[in-house]
Amino acid sequence: MFGLEPHVLLLLGVCLLAACAFEFVNGFHDTANAVATVIYTNALRPWVAVVWSAFWNFIGVFAGGIGVAMGIVYLLPVESLVDANVYHGIAMVGALILAAIIWNVGTWYYGIPASSSHALIGSILGVGIAYSLLPESRGTAVNWSKAGETGIALLVGPLLGFALTIGMMFLFKRFAPSKAIFKEPHKRKPPPIWIRLLLITTCTLVSFFHGSNDGQKGVGLVMLILIGIVPFRFALDESKNPLDLRDSLGKVEYVISRVNRAELSPADQKSLAEIQEKTADLDRIFAGKTDIKQLPQQTRFEIRRDVLLLTNRAKKLLGSEKVSLSTADRKSYDDASKEMKTFTDYAPWWVLLMVSLSLACGTMIGWQRIVKTIGERIGKEHLSYAQGASSELVAALMIGSSTWLNLPSSTTHVLTSSIAGSMVASRGVKNINPGMVRNIALAWVLTLPVTMVLSGLLFLLFRAVLG
Repeated sequence: MFGLEPHVLLLLGVCLLAACAFEFVNGFHDTANAVATVIYTNALRPWVAVVWSAFWNFIGVFAGGIGVAMGIVYLLPVESLVDANVYHGIAMVGALILAAIIWNVGTWYYGIPASSSHALIGSILGVGIAYSLLPESRGTAVNWSKAGETGIALLVGPLLGFALTIGMMFLFKRFAPSKAIFKEPHKRKPPPIWIRLLLITTCTLVSFFHGSNDGQKGVGLVMLILIGIVPFRFALDESKNPLDLRDSLGKVEYVISRVNRAELSPADQKSLAEIQEKTADLDRIFAGKTDIKQLPQQTRFEIRRDVLLLTNRAKKLLGSEKVSLSTADRKSYDDASKEMKTFTDYAPWWVLLMVSLSLACGTMIGWQRIVKTIGERIGKEHLSYAQGASSELVAALMIGSSTWLNLPSSTTHVLTSSIAGSMVASRGVKNINPGMVRNIALAWVLTLPVTMVLSGLLFLLFRAVLG
C-alpha cells in the first residue's frame, strides 16, 4: 500500500490515528460550546443535544470546503521541510500532533475551555521554528505572512464576539416579545416553545460552523501527514492528470514574458528569475510526455513544489507597482493560477469522512466538564435564555464568517468571550467571575508558547531518534 515498507506504513497509520485522536479530542473539547446552552436551559436532553450537535458537525466538515485546511497546510511550507528521508516527515507530523493532543487533554481535564485551533497552530509553528535551527535547514521554515493572518483572525474573533454579544443583548432587551427570555432556566422544565426553538437553532448553527471550520483544521492536519510522509503519492490531486497543467503553465509563461525586466527593482528581478526557473523546470518535467504513465511518481512532488513556489513568487511580482500589465493579461494569469492550484489544494473524500467521523464521535463524549464551566462559572449568575441565545448566535456568525474568509477561528474563545459579553450586558463588569475568566485568559495566553516549545522539543527529539 502506497509503495511503503511495512514499518513505515505502520508509522503512517499511527500518525493518521493520532490525527483522528486530535479531532476526537477537539470534538469533546469544543462541543460543549455548542450544546451548553440547550442543555443548561433544558431546551434539549443532554444526549439528544450531543447527538444533534455531532450530526451537524459531521455535515459541516463536508460543507466547509478546504480553504481553512489549506491555510493550515501552508503555515508550514512542507516543500522546504520534506526530503528523501521519510522519517523526517514522521518526526514532523508526530511532534505537532502529540503536542496539540497533550495540551488539549490537559486543559479539558481541568475543565478549562482552551482553543484546539491555538494548540494546533502553535504546534505547527513550533516544528517550523525547530527545523530552522537545524544545520540542514534552508532558511525560514514558517510561512510568517500566513501565520500573521491566522494570528490576527484568532485575536480579533473573541474581541468582536464580546462586543457584538453586548449589542445582541441590547436588541433582545429592546425587541424580545417576552421578558421570560431573561429569566434563569428552571432546573427541570423546558423553556417556552419560541425560546426553545431559538436555542436549538443557535446550537445547530454553532455545531455546523464548528464542523466547517475546526473540521477543516483536521483535514489540513491529515494532508500535512500525507504530504509529509507519502509526498510522491499525495503531492497532487490523484483525480487529475498532471499533464493537464501544461495549458495553464503556457498561459502563465506568456503573461510573465510580457513583464519588462528593465523596469523592475532588483528584488522584483530576483522574483522574475525564480519564476522563470520554475516554469523551465516544469517544462523539463513535461517535455515529451503524452501519457500520465510516462510521468515518474517521484516527479509529482517536484511539480507541487514548482507550482507553489511559482504562484507565490508571481503573486509577489505582479503585486509590484513596477510591473505594468494590461487588465486582460492579469485576468489571464489569475485564471491560470487558480487552475494550477486546483492540482495542489485538495483533500480526498476519505480524508473528509475520516475527520468528520472523528469529530462527530468526539462530540458525543466528555462534554460535561466544559458545559459546567460555560453555564455556571464564567459569570456570577446562572446563564439565562437570552444570554445563551445571543452568545451562540454571535459565535455562529463569527465562525461562519471566518470559514467564508478561509481563516481559522477558535470556537472556544469566540463563545466564551461572547458569554462574558452577555454577562457584562446584564449587570456590568462585576458580573464576571474573575477567577474562571483568569484561568481561561491564562490558557489563551499560554497555549501558543507552550505548544510551540513542546512540539519543537518533540520534533528535535524525534529527529535525533529516527535519524
